[in-house]
Amino acid sequence: MSPSLVVAAAVAALVVLLAVGVVVLLRRRRFVDEVDRATYETLHSASLAARHLRGGLTPAAAVKATRQLRPMLGSRAIALTDPAVVLAWDGVGSHHSPDVVRHAASVLAGGATVVLGEDDISCGDPDCPIRSGVLAPVTADDRVVGVLAAYGPSVSTGLVRATEELAQWISTQAELADLERQRTHLMESELRALRAQISPHFIYNCLSAIGSFVRTDPDRARELILEFADFTRYAFRRGGAYTTLRDELRNIERYLVLEQARFGDRLVVQLTIAPEVLPVAVPFLAVQPLVENAVRHGLERKPGVGHVSITAVDLGQEAEITIEDDGVGSDPEVIRAVLAGESEADSVGLGNVDARLRQAYGDRYGLVVETSPGAGTKVTFRVPKFAPGVRVDH
Repeated sequence: MSPSLVVAAAVAALVVLLAVGVVVLLRRRRFVDEVDRATYETLHSASLAARHLRGGLTPAAAVKATRQLRPMLGSRAIALTDPAVVLAWDGVGSHHSPDVVRHAASVLAGGATVVLGEDDISCGDPDCPIRSGVLAPVTADDRVVGVLAAYGPSVSTGLVRATEELAQWISTQAELADLERQRTHLMESELRALRAQISPHFIYNCLSAIGSFVRTDPDRARELILEFADFTRYAFRRGGAYTTLRDELRNIERYLVLEQARFGDRLVVQLTIAPEVLPVAVPFLAVQPLVENAVRHGLERKPGVGHVSITAVDLGQEAEITIEDDGVGSDPEVIRAVLAGESEADSVGLGNVDARLRQAYGDRYGLVVETSPGAGTKVTFRVPKFAPGVRVDH
């Protein structure tokens, strides 16, 4: 994340926290004076506008946000544009809204604030208060992506400075919206990469196992084909980025049925799942690759019987998921390199899952891997039961 986006995120978070603090103050006691009241109203309006702008500078967001922002400037009207069209006008004199793009042309081109006088704004209505204006650039990633315009009978130095400050605040929201879109696209790319990584190896093994039963046990082959169809339907679905732990475990059971057809009695699986954590949202395909990694790298090269255990426990505000095998284990330095993105060796989606968990919940929610040669592997991660922006789309 670039330093500017870090600062932007910090500023936005500070505004929200201050607004919450003032709301708490309001609930506990009355305002001490008008300064308290003005502070609360300003922060509350900024908080409400930020919610609308979270998805970017869209017409719907701009219409809702300008209703909250105009009182902060105290102007008779404000407008918000993107480089092509007027997104919203709030206040009196809406018949001037078609002129905003023309007024904003030099701001969009040069990125500097422009002040308009009566010579720049013509109106045939003698009672119309729109006689002057100030237009300030809205930027994101060093690009002018829009213009905030404040209109009224006259323009003071204070209004110019206030409009510029508010335009910078809107710029922060635009950058945060861009960052969220980038994060979403990155997670989608990671998921596509994971599907491409795990599917060829697994499909080949499944078809080989099913083929071995076609003549000797046709009914068993038919069952495995159905399990394989259900597994691939889930793995290649076009749903959201998250699923429930229940659905993820259900698909893991299909995966293990197919693998047990190949390994037979050599693969022993134990599941210990707390019912309370089944509805918890987890990143799509966050658990299955870890189980596949345990089977493929933990047991495939181990002589004799191998054990895989899958555990999910309730920790109050979090759920903890553990996948453990008693296979051949790995070199801890190799795993460290995989998790650091320095290597893709000796893992099926390990680094991919770790990256997506951290993107979704923060760095403290990445994978914890305990392993050494000959000692098996234990992979643990936690997910919060409730996290902003994390929801299951059905």
